[in-house]
Amino acid sequence: MEGCCNYNFLMTVFLILLGFTTAARPDSGETNTEFIRTSCKSTTYPNLCFSSLTSRSSVIGVSPQLLAHESLSVSIETAQSTSAMMIKVAHSRGMTPREVGAMQDCVEELSDTVSELRKSLGEMKQLRGRDFDMKMSDIQTWVSAALTNEDTCTEGFAGKSMNGKLKTVVRGKIVEVAHMTSNALALINTLDALHG
Repeated sequence: MEGCCNYNFLMTVFLILLGFTTAARPDSGETNTEFIRTSCKSTTYPNLCFSSLTSRSSVIGVSPQLLAHESLSVSIETAQSTSAMMIKVAHSRGMTPREVGAMQDCVEELSDTVSELRKSLGEMKQLRGRDFDMKMSDIQTWVSAALTNEDTCTEGFAGKSMNGKLKTVVRGKIVEVAHMTSNALALINTLDALHG
């Protein structure tokens, strides 16, 4: 009878302890989300960073490399959708030749941005080993160049001869792409600092 009671007592203690350890451990989705929120604080646009990446928390986990990778992916998607919108707008009626030219230049700059971000994403997938520093330097250079392209695009819409509404819409979309890209670069720089 004594063995039976010891067994019941031990099982009760075990179940109580099991309950404490599982209750003390946060949900992994919550942990991932908090990791993203904390990491985004190092960016210039933390709210945009968090809102653009939180839906990808299960993919990112708590990996700084996956966070930087997904941030690049979001930047690419945003640049592509902005480019598609601008192509559509450029073909609409009522635009001046200067506005059409600025739109075409901007679409070309966005194409270069997407290309540079894709190269960065490809390199990010192979970011390990002895040549980490060289690959990281390439990624930082390409993402910085993508930011320059976005700045060049917005410059084409400066001046009073541009349609105010068109200028506002285009600049707003380009600024969004630039902010996303800036956030990606900040997360890449954080990843670099963690490695060094």
